[in-house]
Amino acid sequence: MKGEITMADNEKFEGFKQKLIDENEAKYGEEIRERFGDDTVDSSNMRIKGMSEEQWLKAQNLSAEISEVLKEALESGDPAGDVAQKACDLHRQWLCMFWKEGTYSHEAHNSLAETYVADERFKAYYDSVVDGAALFLRDAIRNYCKEG
Repeated sequence: MKGEITMADNEKFEGFKQKLIDENEAKYGEEIRERFGDDTVDSSNMRIKGMSEEQWLKAQNLSAEISEVLKEALESGDPAGDVAQKACDLHRQWLCMFWKEGTYSHEAHNSLAETYVADERFKAYYDSVVDGAALFLRDAIRNYCKEG
């Protein structure tokens, strides 16, 4: 009667995911669709829509863990070291939660890593974790993809 709407938690979560997709489409949609194609972007959006709260939380936890391990790896100064390679494997796991199933490849991972250095938006994101992280992660992923 007061215009209040009650939503179940699952409805709120579905709305939250849709809002993220809509915001990403508004901000980057044209660019990513041109670069990666409609099928790839639509598939990624469907993966997000299909995530359970548990899967979403896992993705968020992986993201936080990547940042922490990346900081530790950067302190070691060795992009081929065990800690750096752990960061890369966590990064691969995180990517696979969002990328179209079965599309992960070392080539694609390397290509994305190059973007982390070339695109100021990505560079700023990773360098906000710790200065120099974008370049270090790119180099670590190069090593990871050689080994794996």
